[in-house]
Amino acid sequence: MSHSESHVLNELHTQSHSDASHGSVKDYLIGFVLSIILTAIPFWAVMSGTLSKPTTFACVVVMAIVQIWVHLKYFLHLNFTTEDGKASSLSFIFSALIIVMVVGLSVWIIYESNAMMMY
Repeated sequence: MSHSESHVLNELHTQSHSDASHGSVKDYLIGFVLSIILTAIPFWAVMSGTLSKPTTFACVVVMAIVQIWVHLKYFLHLNFTTEDGKASSLSFIFSALIIVMVVGLSVWIIYESNAMMMY
């Protein structure tokens, strides 16, 4: 391989790594700390028992939704700010929707089949 070919390959390799949206250590630490906080709050709510059952349930659900967002933003680096970010985020959301539908409908079919067998 000539010097110019290796230079071109090295340049392409460098560009592919610089264009990729790798997170910084700061992003990972922010995500990690937020994940711990968003886990500790519902854990405290359930273990202490100071909140009513509906409030505890709402706390757990809200913290779970926020934690999903934190994981998507800080660990999977999905965002809607750039065109590539929009495309990858929409691809992820579409895939998640299909998986939820397949699992949910499968459970529904199995439940209904079981209910019909009981007659």
